[in-house]
Amino acid sequence: MPATPAHDVFRKPARTPLIGPSILSADFGRMESDCRFLLDRGADYLHLDVMDGRFVPNLTMGPDMCRWMRHYFPRTALDVHLMVEEPEKFVDPFIQAGATNLTFHVEVHQADAARKLAARIHDAGALAGLAVNPPTSIDAVLQVADAFDVLLIMSVNPGFSGQAFIPDVLEKARRLKPLLRSDQRLEVDGGVSPATAPACRQAGMDTLVSASAIFGKPESERETVMRALRG
Repeated sequence: MPATPAHDVFRKPARTPLIGPSILSADFGRMESDCRFLLDRGADYLHLDVMDGRFVPNLTMGPDMCRWMRHYFPRTALDVHLMVEEPEKFVDPFIQAGATNLTFHVEVHQADAARKLAARIHDAGALAGLAVNPPTSIDAVLQVADAFDVLLIMSVNPGFSGQAFIPDVLEKARRLKPLLRSDQRLEVDGGVSPATAPACRQAGMDTLVSASAIFGKPESERETVMRALRG
């Protein structure tokens, strides 16, 4: 799979930790301007939370949101998190829409099925990620981690932004991080704020998704929040 500047954000990061604002908490009526403001001030990529109302009890965004983000931000890494029961149905639509990375859940596909879907994503030209929810053992991820570019540890139960960080998930990061290659990213999503980010970084998480901690602040304070997240 040929590397692009967007791919290189994850494969060859110029700095760590990477900061990815989750647009789930953005003002959908100001999406382009809100995201541009953050990217101009140091955000490394944009995180898109896709929910189907089945795997999680919420509906959010689809490929068209990704397509418009790619239109407005042609060189930005778009990190698409598929919180859906049938991620295989969304691979082609999101890659055609410009997704850089597609992450699906180990609760949906494990073992050979997870490897096959990762290979399909790679063959289609995107990076592949695997996510794990707080109640799920990290063991299923450890078995297939080598097949993925991004390993995402959820630090809340997915579905809604603004939830409290679950510190028990840090042990998963401590187990997983030593096994990863230098071109793999260990991502965390859920309740990531200036208060919780230091523990995430110390546990080995090098790619931090943050939603309400950034977008919940006035625009004038968002750059300061991102700096605090980076540490």
